[in-house]
Amino acid sequence: MNSMKIRRTTVAVAAAALLPLSLAACSDSDSDTKAEPAATAEQPDKAGESTPAGDSKTGDQPFGPACAGVPKEGAGSFDGMAKDPVATAASNNPALSTLVTAVKQAGLVDTLNNAKDITVFAPTNDAFAKIPKADLDKVLADKNMLTQILTYHVVGQKLTPQQLQNGSFETLQKGMVTTTGSGETYKANETANVVCGNVRTANANVYIIDSVLMPK
Repeated sequence: MNSMKIRRTTVAVAAAALLPLSLAACSDSDSDTKAEPAATAEQPDKAGESTPAGDSKTGDQPFGPACAGVPKEGAGSFDGMAKDPVATAASNNPALSTLVTAVKQAGLVDTLNNAKDITVFAPTNDAFAKIPKADLDKVLADKNMLTQILTYHVVGQKLTPQQLQNGSFETLQKGMVTTTGSGETYKANETANVVCGNVRTANANVYIIDSVLMPK
């Protein structure tokens, strides 16, 4: 009988001694469990921080139906043109060969290549083809007239697509060119459509257009 009492007393004492240790272990386990979500909660924040950087690049790409015709690789590609000054870059784009011929005829290659931060509205070969051949030959033969027309296509600042939405800009020819549009659809002087816009060269932003602009 006495031995049974002694055993019960021993068990009770052992249980009392182990109880604080068990509670402490549970407490440590709970704190570990709570700490883990706090660490994982930081992950969405870090992922969210990278999103704006990706969004900021969205408006920096060339746009327009004619962009599909730009070479994918080489000096005439978008990456290649970005490395060269504008007259050199244009000479590597097959769709701008008539413009390049006119620029050389007018002696404007160095002027355009050495200019800083300009915008060029660049007529395609098809744009020049809209001009009757006799008239085009006459312009190409008249250096002064050709220079006036070509410099009318150049603005002395880099224009973003947003600035083209409802803009009026002085050209190197000293006349004014107006622009309208939004999204990926823009016009210059209400007649020339931007068919491939926001093309970057080393010193210029280029908007390729489907008509030749005539000074007002």
